[in-house]
Amino acid sequence: MDSYYHFDNGDTHLPPGFRFHPTDEELITYYLLKKVLDSSFAGRAIAEVDLNKSEPWELPGKAKMGEKEWYFFSLRDRKYPTGLRTNRATEAGYWKATGKDREIYSSKTCALVGMKKTLVFYRGRAPKGVKSNWVMHEYRLEGKFAYHYLSRSSKV
Repeated sequence: MDSYYHFDNGDTHLPPGFRFHPTDEELITYYLLKKVLDSSFAGRAIAEVDLNKSEPWELPGKAKMGEKEWYFFSLRDRKYPTGLRTNRATEAGYWKATGKDREIYSSKTCALVGMKKTLVFYRGRAPKGVKSNWVMHEYRLEGKFAYHYLSRSSKV
């Protein structure tokens, strides 16, 4: 029973039933950190997408794998060139943050390594947008973990 299928046009063959199911900590410390340090890093299960040019219903077709959950690298777009606010609008609507950001800690050092923000997609424009069932979780590096590596990578 050595049946394998080809995955992601790469050299890796994965067995049937393989699922990409990383923890929040793994997403931050392995995938996101590697991407920040090396923009050419490509996670085999994580596609690159411009979320401001993609509607949520288009995302499944852009994903490398997954049926109900998809993972993407996307640069944060600033609302204003000199500002800090993030632009989360698309042509059809916008992503709105809900609840509090959740802290993600290293299981080895107990240090804060990142944050997880939950967003919901609304069709139309604020404040009259209509809430949809599309939910996105945004991860970012945080704390000493982010500053150490970001300052190091910016010197390269």
